[in-house]
Amino acid sequence: MEKKVKALSHLYVTVFLSGFASFIVVPAITDVTMSALCPGTDECSLAIYLSGFQQVIGVGTALMMPLIGNLSDQYGRKSLLTLPMTLSIIPFAVLACSTATNYFYAYYTLRTLTAMISEGSINCLALAYLADNISDTQRASAFGILAGISSGAFVFATLAARFLSAGSTFQVATFVSMLAVVYMRIFLEESIPDRNDSMTQPILKETEGVIQKDGNVDTRKMPVFKTIPSLKDIIRLIKSSPSFSQAAIVAFFQSLAEGGMICSIMYYLKARFHFNKNQFADLMLIAGIISTVSQLFIMPLLVSPIGDGRLLSIGLLVSCLNSIFNSLAWSAWVPYATTALSIVMVFTTPSLRSIISKQVGTTEQGKAQGCISGVTSLANIIAPLIFSPLTALFLSEEAPFHFPGFSILCIAITLMIAFIQSLTIGKTPSNSRDENCSNSMEV
Repeated sequence: MEKKVKALSHLYVTVFLSGFASFIVVPAITDVTMSALCPGTDECSLAIYLSGFQQVIGVGTALMMPLIGNLSDQYGRKSLLTLPMTLSIIPFAVLACSTATNYFYAYYTLRTLTAMISEGSINCLALAYLADNISDTQRASAFGILAGISSGAFVFATLAARFLSAGSTFQVATFVSMLAVVYMRIFLEESIPDRNDSMTQPILKETEGVIQKDGNVDTRKMPVFKTIPSLKDIIRLIKSSPSFSQAAIVAFFQSLAEGGMICSIMYYLKARFHFNKNQFADLMLIAGIISTVSQLFIMPLLVSPIGDGRLLSIGLLVSCLNSIFNSLAWSAWVPYATTALSIVMVFTTPSLRSIISKQVGTTEQGKAQGCISGVTSLANIIAPLIFSPLTALFLSEEAPFHFPGFSILCIAITLMIAFIQSLTIGKTPSNSRDENCSNSMEV
């Protein structure tokens, strides 16, 4: 037990450092983008479209997440963590040198390419690492604590960004990213799921491997291309239980709304209320503090009496209300007031990931988390195709009617769909997991 606690503490530090490096640039990136592309203006359609295009190129992420998750089941979580954490350093280093227009385009290109592997994979592998070391009954609380660590990184990063110039922000991000990789490689112990665990059977078929002297199959000695899950494998995994399928649908719509908010809210607030870097930092700092307290202290207390399914539905409903209030914001204080809803909104992702984790065996945690990360990445690809043009249109003079927050209201509708779907999780009659496993083994 002491060994596991120590291993998890190193995982939490790794996630904190990595998250700090990613989050510290968020308050500055909007101003850097605007000054590089449209200096001296508060509205820039090019910046909105480029932000959306960067998310669309993330189609590579949707393809890479199942692969990375599957390889981590074979070769270990630490080994696979090294790649995305290392790649994430490169774009930060470019803007650490200069925030001029040419450097911004270089950053934009490298960030788009490296995000195909690094975006979301660190969180995916950290969740799989936790699932290796935490029992089913404690998993929702553990996932909530991990989310709280990420929120804590967000708070400290946003607070630090408040006192740094744009150039210094990216220099700090580069240094902390490098520190995270070094710390992880030195202190974090490898975690490879026990493939001989007789308590669980894999849903996906075992591929041909190397037969050892004891008669077991060592898939880690197979060529890498033979460990890549096919589309048929991924579909089988999603269909392995009605709860998994329903959770995947919820993940899609929730991520569609989240992706839409990412490519809309900052430009909406900047155009509507002339928010600057410091105001963005203050807004995110307040939300981050509330989220951290909720995930570290409140959510673990509510999981047992309420359950992760109900927490998921509650979080989605409140997220929907938050989007409605922001779309109707009549004053600059409204976005600040709605951050109080973060205390409940943050239940969504840990609860969803916990539900998904419980649907598969110990040897498929990487596949399952990678599969859902692929679904969320697909949603993030589609989101800017819908919400970036919508935001740009309703913030321009060509809008069909005056409603600057119309795209945010559409995000609220998307969240309502996710909420309604979340109510069906676990309500559909299903065959037992053993029957699914048996059918899978017969393929």
